[in-house]
Amino acid sequence: MLQGKIFKVVLTGVTTCTLFAAGFTTQASSLMPEAVTIESIDEYAGNTMLTKTAETIPASETADTKKAAKEAKIAYEEEQKRIEEQKKAEEQKRQKEEARLAAEEAQKAAEAEAAQQEAEQQEAAEAEVQEAAAPQAAADLELLASIIFCEAGNQPYEGQVAVGAVIINRVNSGVYPGSISEVIYQSGQFGPAMTGWLDSVLASGGYTDTAMQAAADALAGSNPIGDCLYFGNGDYGIQIGDHFFH
Repeated sequence: MLQGKIFKVVLTGVTTCTLFAAGFTTQASSLMPEAVTIESIDEYAGNTMLTKTAETIPASETADTKKAAKEAKIAYEEEQKRIEEQKKAEEQKRQKEEARLAAEEAQKAAEAEAAQQEAEQQEAAEAEVQEAAAPQAAADLELLASIIFCEAGNQPYEGQVAVGAVIINRVNSGVYPGSISEVIYQSGQFGPAMTGWLDSVLASGGYTDTAMQAAADALAGSNPIGDCLYFGNGDYGIQIGDHFFH
């Protein structure tokens, strides 16, 4: 029974050595000076017994293993380095993209602010123009209402608007002076302006509310007589009330 146990130990040792030997059969067949010997302990016998000299493992295989391990380590370190560089490149790319987006947002904000400032400046300029023009507009309105009253105060409302439209047509014609005052006071054109009656009505505010409304409508673009530049008591043109417009 002891011999059976010894045989099992020897068989185990031989199997183990065979796995490590990888192709070598005996110590004598190897030219390498280094070898590994595997011993087995017979626990039942209480002695260390040399059950079998295992097949040797050449030192070149150990060197190859060390070389492979070194190469694997180098490859691992290079891979880690590559990963780190890739992460760094991706981080730089992310930071660059964030900076680009931030710059675009800042540019948009600056453009919006500039546009807002320009709009405010333009609005302020228009307000100044309107404020400056307001007194003149009010004066033109009163003057136009006064001449309408003098020339057509006894005519239908449409006829009063038509007189105002004639004056506006002359201002816009390019043939007559370019302002309401200059058209009305042009020499030889409107009788009330030549006789002083117009100035009297204007100074006293003697025009009617109807004449004022007709003047406002004419200034706003109301025009029942087209491009007519004249009116009077003739017998041709567009007749409105007692006046003919042509």
